[in-house]
Amino acid sequence: MDVVEVLKALADETRIRILNLLYQETLCVCDLEEILKISQSNASRHVTKLKNARLITGEKQAQWVYYRVDKKILEQYSFVNELLTKELNKSPQCQKDIERLKKYRERG
Repeated sequence: MDVVEVLKALADETRIRILNLLYQETLCVCDLEEILKISQSNASRHVTKLKNARLITGEKQAQWVYYRVDKKILEQYSFVNELLTKELNKSPQCQKDIERLKKYRERG
């Protein structure tokens, strides 16, 4: 794993927002679409970039693939863990995304 690839994957606001949500809980692309108000193709493209950088992993369940942050990457690159645990909760946009996630889950 190359740190440059990780940094490239983190160099986009939408991917940061997706990573922040996937740090909170396991979600599929359709969940990300709804919460972030982005298209399916856009969400899939960003998820693929995060997956290729090995920041997230996916698990297929029926016709859906559910993604989550790869815990191994948090051990390997402490700066990613620091970003997710200490920095993103300061971002107004990431705070709004977490609120949307909560409301999304309350609606079922």
